Amino acid sequence: MGLSWQQGPLAAGAIGRFLTPDPLPERLLFAERLRRRLRVRFGGEWIADSEDVVLLHEPGRYPVAYFHLEDVRPGVLQRTDRVTHHRDLGATSWFTVREGDHEAERAAWRYVELPSHATELEGRVAFAWRAMDAFYEEDERILGHAADAYHRIDIRRTSRKLEVHDGDRVVARSAHPVVLYESGFAPRWYVPRTDIDESLLTPVEGQTFCPYKGLAAYYDIGDSQRAAWSYQDAYTEVSPVSGMVSFEPDKIAVFLDGRRLKLEPGQTVLPHGVDRGLDVDEVRTR
Repeated sequence: MGLSWQQGPLAAGAIGRFLTPDPLPERLLFAERLRRRLRVRFGGEWIADSEDVVLLHEPGRYPVAYFHLEDVRPGVLQRTDRVTHHRDLGATSWFTVREGDHEAERAAWRYVELPSHATELEGRVAFAWRAMDAFYEEDERILGHAADAYHRIDIRRTSRKLEVHDGDRVVARSAHPVVLYESGFAPRWYVPRTDIDESLLTPVEGQTFCPYKGLAAYYDIGDSQRAAWSYQDAYTEVSPVSGMVSFEPDKIAVFLDGRRLKLEPGQTVLPHGVDRGLDVDEVRTR
């Protein structure tokens, strides 16, 4: 998903390879201008506003936005004694973010001993996503993490035959599923509810959030827990799958044109880090 995680080209589990005669370094970091106006809100105020943001793609992490210190509201950053070491970028100094009566400890950081090959990040600071009130591109709130220009979703209609079985029971049978292709993931097949025996789907508590698709609800099927999911109110960009159901092939038997599907490696979603994350209740207020 995107450039540097899941199975993207800079990720440890990349499914492709660079056609070079010599092996590449184990880790490759990539920095580039975002070329979008990005703003940060904290304590009810705009504390950073810039059209000169640098986006850092680091293996195994979501992209992180770095603001030039000149584009951060004066007095917001309070230096702390905390210094950590980044394996590639050196000493990392941490800040408390303070605006009026609002304060967040260790909510921003900058690299203070950058190697000569990483000068793009000189004099720049990043803000922990969860610690801030919100991030915006222009006047639109961005959920989850900074937008990754290398992430893409394509949805295609198909006339292939898809069936889902729970033992001897037919859970779904469709001659017109849709397939969702998402960067870094194997294809995911979605089935219209009219082609599903919904009496076999048991809704369960707990939802997950995707910055590109929205909130996913889950279903048990027989003894198979969370074997299916649905974006019941998918974002406009992926509206063709809204309300449809997809099935996890390592938990339930899914057949495509008579061939049983298997879950491909590298599909596990990474846990949230300091640079990402929203509670489900926060997403609902979007």
